[in-house]
Amino acid sequence: MLSSKENQSGFPAEIIAFATGKRGSVTAEVVKNTAVAVQMIKYELQGGIKMRIAVAYENENVFQHFGHTACFEVYDVENGDIIQRSLVDTNGSGHGALADILKEIHTDVLICGGIGGGARIALDEAGIKLYGGVSGKSEDAVKALLAGKLAYDPDVECQHHEHDNQGDHACGRHGCENR
Repeated sequence: MLSSKENQSGFPAEIIAFATGKRGSVTAEVVKNTAVAVQMIKYELQGGIKMRIAVAYENENVFQHFGHTACFEVYDVENGDIIQRSLVDTNGSGHGALADILKEIHTDVLICGGIGGGARIALDEAGIKLYGGVSGKSEDAVKALLAGKLAYDPDVECQHHEHDNQGDHACGRHGCENR
């Protein structure tokens, strides 16, 4: 039986069960469609603790190549509201070190465009939830995530890492602008 605190969240019982580790009969479709709700419930049940969302960032947009991002725009969220945002420079770190940077700054969620398989594994091992295949303004993406309406590709994976020549992949040189 769910406690009254769990019932006050307004989320379906199966989602509360998933978020609290009482898995029951939660289907993959429920999990996929409610990933943000699960994150928010966990924080709500812990008393409104902040959630930290990082976005691979360039010029106010979601950067399209995680492994070459020069900075992350980081959003602190409390009770579903953005309470602070800042830029974190990656100091030229490459693919392997970026997951460590996100882990060090206590990131819960990453939003990005493309991402390679090794980086996906590193994020998973760090306990960071990935929303890849996203494009557009970074702030709009975060707001859509919080509203449960973010369009993302759960299977996104850059394939060009296995090739010496990146062809028409547009990575290029990137910078972290001040806000």
